[in-house]
Amino acid sequence: MEYSYCGNSGLQLPKIALGLWHNFGFADDFSAATDMILYAFEQGVTHFDLANNYGPPPGSAESNFGEILRDNLASHRDEMIVSSKAGHLMWNGPYGDGSSRKYLMASIDRSLKRTGLEYFDIFYSHRYDAKTPLEETMQALVDIVRQGKALYVGLSKYPPAQAIIAMNYLADRDVPCLIFQDKYSMFNRRPEKEIFGIVEGFGSGFIAFSPLAQGMLTNKYLNGIPEHSRAADATGFLRRDQVRPDLIEKVIRLNFMASNRRQTMAEMALAWALRDHRVTSLIVGARNVEQLRDNLKALDNPLFSAEELAEIDRVLNGAEL
Repeated sequence: MEYSYCGNSGLQLPKIALGLWHNFGFADDFSAATDMILYAFEQGVTHFDLANNYGPPPGSAESNFGEILRDNLASHRDEMIVSSKAGHLMWNGPYGDGSSRKYLMASIDRSLKRTGLEYFDIFYSHRYDAKTPLEETMQALVDIVRQGKALYVGLSKYPPAQAIIAMNYLADRDVPCLIFQDKYSMFNRRPEKEIFGIVEGFGSGFIAFSPLAQGMLTNKYLNGIPEHSRAADATGFLRRDQVRPDLIEKVIRLNFMASNRRQTMAEMALAWALRDHRVTSLIVGARNVEQLRDNLKALDNPLFSAEELAEIDRVLNGAEL
């Protein structure tokens, strides 16, 4: 595994982190989840990314991770980076959603209890909440660090203008934003224009989620929508109507390039997302060890020629998912 320093901090993160958004809740195969976490750690994946609402049901990914950690990796806690987040709907009533101090403080306490941890290495504000004063949210993050419940804080999915205000607030209180998390892939290049310059200016790292565009940047959908895929799931984040012929045509062309590089489509898409020095790390999801193993192979061939990058740009031609 390769590691990168996170912005201007002294913290190194693996180039690829394991996200527990899908496939790690009570509704999923606990044995498969255990195998993936153990395999990841054996391969040097030291960063495990959670959120309070990951499951299903919400909270269950944290509970399962805590059990796997206690039973298998308890003695390795200091060799890991465990992150969690709060900001989306978690429980009923007026205090179970958003970014108020009340919600964030209750959320981190519940998340620590579910995981059995004394602290999180990174705790994120999971989203910008326009109904809560930004200063209230940021002060809660400052106090979370000062109370020892997290070592570092980060922001996720904040609009650029609000991100700048938030980062300034944190920096002024000596609790700088360690890292910014956002969606980034060949089919979502918005951070290149809106976010990368901001995080670099503040000395923060950047970590991408959905670098495979919910599986679109793999060979999974080249011949239709397979049963049990994310697009086949009526409740999934990738809808059937998003698996568009124009995007599939581009993936077919990109897949040919990947073959010439002796990579799978997924491996090339991940390597491409890491090409920019401002990208500290990628969060990948996996259904099984085999998928995770394929993703990690992206690091075996990370370099692109100028001609390859130009051809990828021509194929993409601004396509968005």
